[in-house]
Amino acid sequence: MEDASAAEIAAVLERVGGRLKQLRARRRLTLTDVATATGISKSTMSRLESGQRRPTLELLLALSNVYRVPLDDLVAAPVQGDPRIRLKPSRVKGRTVIPLTQEPDGTQAWKIVIPASKAPPELRAHDGHEWIYVLSGHLRLILGDEESVLGPGEVAEFSTEVPHWFGSTGDEPAEILSIFGRPGERMNAGGTTPHA
Repeated sequence: MEDASAAEIAAVLERVGGRLKQLRARRRLTLTDVATATGISKSTMSRLESGQRRPTLELLLALSNVYRVPLDDLVAAPVQGDPRIRLKPSRVKGRTVIPLTQEPDGTQAWKIVIPASKAPPELRAHDGHEWIYVLSGHLRLILGDEESVLGPGEVAEFSTEVPHWFGSTGDEPAEILSIFGRPGERMNAGGTTPHA
């Protein structure tokens, strides 16, 4: 049993180098960029990525921080036994945010529970594209100068380069699915962005 476990660990560690190289390439970083950000020498990074050096926990923690991925994702350790995904909700500005995707790159999806409150809108803009589906309650959505209220089953799709904000109408909690794509990725639900 111990030999099988050691072999499994060795196999996981062998794949780490390729994942490190892939993550660095996706983030358009050079070995020098990563070395500067982590304090890990460029030659050590090169040996890690080529599989010539085994990663230590200290190196992996520094790299997971720079690549903005959980250590589990960086290592891609195999799931044992139970196929259920353990979703880890967090609180962000009073909202409960549950990540539904596990990959650090590409499209990200969340279930967001927004409490009933009259929070003042804080519009922001950033690169990307967002798609929102209202599961329950009513959602107040501001896109630029336009404001809408969406109910259950309604969908909004918009460029996040437009200053935007969404929150509760103040009357009841709202539950939504939010799907966010980085620049160059686009979702299409076959609908249009709602207008005020």
